[in-house]
Amino acid sequence: METAKQIAGKLLEIDAVALRPDEPFTWTSGIKSPIYCDNRLTMSYPEVRRMICQAFAARIRETFPDTEVIAGTATAGIPHAAWLAEELNLPMIYVRSKPKGHGKENQIEGKLVKDAKTIVIEDLISTGGSSIEAAQAVQKAGGIVQSVLAIFSYQFPQAAEAFAAAGIPFETLSHYTALLQVAEARGTIRPDQLDALARWKENPADYWK
Repeated sequence: METAKQIAGKLLEIDAVALRPDEPFTWTSGIKSPIYCDNRLTMSYPEVRRMICQAFAARIRETFPDTEVIAGTATAGIPHAAWLAEELNLPMIYVRSKPKGHGKENQIEGKLVKDAKTIVIEDLISTGGSSIEAAQAVQKAGGIVQSVLAIFSYQFPQAAEAFAAAGIPFETLSHYTALLQVAEARGTIRPDQLDALARWKENPADYWK
């Protein structure tokens, strides 16, 4: 939990995550959300991206020491996968959202050896759909997906259910719960807003109707 809070704090500091409980953001799906997350901003902050890279590396060394390939999801997972692959001295690939419409029509770029034990790196997990599709693309290409690792998760219950149904493990370095704890401690949100914010992730589609 300490690492989750540290990373959540850094994401808040650089505005990679923003909380607006009284004037919610509107996502493309139409969902009203008190949080907006753009982890692409981490690329511009060496200290933050280094912290994320080292946290990913520590997790892999501890739990998946036999990892053979790092896979980044296009596009936001690619830079983090590259830094991580360099840190671990491992091959890297990246996974497109869909195969190219020309040439070899690749969905996976880079060399993926059959049965290579692979970690998929993602920047954000919301419902889990795109991350699962990327992991399944690696499986279809012959790789063995050990886990999807992401920087941050909204902790939607449907994401955990979707990953379980797909039989794909996942973990995140930080998450919504840690973010709320840090935000309250720093005065970013008021104590009276905390319960409403905590309830949002359980039923985001209906909360602000």
